[in-house]
Amino acid sequence: MFKVLMGFNKGVLAMAKPWQAWMVLLVSVNLVLPLFFLGRPEAIVALVGVMASMSIMMTLYARFGFVRLLGLGHIPWLFTVPWLWLQLGRTTESGLFYYWLLAIVVIDSISLAIDAVDVARYWKGERQPIVTLEQF
Repeated sequence: MFKVLMGFNKGVLAMAKPWQAWMVLLVSVNLVLPLFFLGRPEAIVALVGVMASMSIMMTLYARFGFVRLLGLGHIPWLFTVPWLWLQLGRTTESGLFYYWLLAIVVIDSISLAIDAVDVARYWKGERQPIVTLEQF
């Protein structure tokens, strides 16, 4: 599993700089920032969602490589994002917790749209790796 994780991370580092920045943003909002709100159920849901997503992505990466199909890894977000959005409506519109919740809903929604396009492109025949380790 360590070899798979290292290969995946090398793939991320081989991506174009804007996509690397996007990945840092996703990790920050989904994995790092929830740690500051661990007493809140929303943070736990976000962490469970990102862990489930990472597990799916590592499984897909191990089987298919760094291909557009990796977008399926965010399937758990189809459940977490709507729930977090509902919680956003129940939260006072001020403070760091509110802005984190707003950020995760918006950023993960954008990510799901990107993933839908990537998976559709994969199923239409674009099955070549997005990056290869030779590029790294």
